[in-house]
Amino acid sequence: MQMTRKDYEKYDYLIGMEQRNVTNMLRILGGDPEGKVSRLLDFAERPRDIADPWYTGDFDTTYEDILEGCLGLLENLGYRERVTHL
Repeated sequence: MQMTRKDYEKYDYLIGMEQRNVTNMLRILGGDPEGKVSRLLDFAERPRDIADPWYTGDFDTTYEDILEGCLGLLENLGYRERVTHL
């Protein structure tokens, strides 16, 4: 399913894997006045794009990056105690 402008009203976080995703999301949404759009690794200590394993063939690094981003997002949401116990 493709994102629509209505998604901006419906969700608090709209997360892409790489800057190209974010650029396309912003085009569809018509902007981001509330700062809801980000890359997953923007929640990590070292913000960056997640490399697509379809092109890199490196699924292990992609997995580690996604895990890092998810843990950072959970911490951002206030789940610090649970995150440190995973």
